[in-house]
Amino acid sequence: MNFDHTEDRRMLADLLQRYVSEQYSIEKRHAIAKSAGGFSREQWKQFAELGVIGALFDAEQGGFGGGGFDIAVVFEALGRGLVLEPFLPTLLAGSALAQGGERWAEAVAALIAGDCIATLAHEEADSHYALQRVATSARREGADYVLSGRKAVVPLGAQAELLLVSARTSGAVDDAEGISLFVIPAATPGLRVRDYPTIDGGRAAEVVLEEVRLPASALLGPEGEGFALLEQAVGRGVLALCAEAVGAMDTAKAMTIDYLQTRRQFGKPIGSFQALQHRMADVLLEIEQARSAVINAAAALDAERIVRERALSAAKYSIGRIGTLVAEESIQLHGGIGMTWELPLPHFAKRLVMIDHQLGDEDHHLARFIALGAAQEAASAVLQSARGTGVPA
Repeated sequence: MNFDHTEDRRMLADLLQRYVSEQYSIEKRHAIAKSAGGFSREQWKQFAELGVIGALFDAEQGGFGGGGFDIAVVFEALGRGLVLEPFLPTLLAGSALAQGGERWAEAVAALIAGDCIATLAHEEADSHYALQRVATSARREGADYVLSGRKAVVPLGAQAELLLVSARTSGAVDDAEGISLFVIPAATPGLRVRDYPTIDGGRAAEVVLEEVRLPASALLGPEGEGFALLEQAVGRGVLALCAEAVGAMDTAKAMTIDYLQTRRQFGKPIGSFQALQHRMADVLLEIEQARSAVINAAAALDAERIVRERALSAAKYSIGRIGTLVAEESIQLHGGIGMTWELPLPHFAKRLVMIDHQLGDEDHHLARFIALGAAQEAASAVLQSARGTGVPA
């Protein structure tokens, strides 16, 4: 299989990496993080004009990419600059909206143009990353739906104009069946949002729905069949986070190598000490393993469900483990200066730690990878048994 990027992807990667390195300094990022909105709408429009947002959607949706490697190219470049603009929320909400049919085409076009901010409000305080665990309820009252519940750690929840909210229309709290998705404008009565900063410079929100009344037209897709759509959208988000982490790791690695070659002890660069060379060699090998896991996940994004989800969970597990290692080793090899606010490195370390906890941490995805493998083996055994007895498979 050929994993080389197409000419268009290489051009996009070069363009975006050059823009981030020249126009998105760490000082500018600090200023954006301290702003009221937590991101720059001017920068967001600039990214839209460069076509970066459009690369996350395919041609039928109004973009020019949308594949696994398109997502990986974009987010790896964003990770090198710790970009704060709402690429992940746009990918999560936009991926689901794009599958909702022609009725949502205008909303998707607004996202691609940078004219609208949308986010996914799915996680709940006691869900423990389980995608199917939804306690927020949606009941029918005449032609309307009435939603009640709470959503936790919604990325840019206070800044979004549209919220894509998961709610249960039937079934038990942890059933995959019975989950529905609703598109809710931010100004809808009964919707309360509490904004707060995150440790990595971003912003998130707690969202409370108190008897929020919506017309039936707010329903995205068939009622009670939102889990598959949700799983696909979150899967794209997992790939994006993994690729972003690789970009952040590469930058942290480069900073650390530069420091080891510059800092002198006993009359020579500390990078000449064999013990430090061995530690840095381990970091480099682990980063390449993480990069391979991302490539594998990107290649499997359009595969059948179990293959796709196992590749995504394998990548997220690898990123969680390796990201923590890179963050710890980079700071320790810098010494005390590695903990200072003025140095860019600790901000990359904090982002790597946060990525591990977004959309499922290392432990969650390891358990999920094992469970999916067991399900795959059981399905294969049933198929082999059916073939052996002459029953049509």
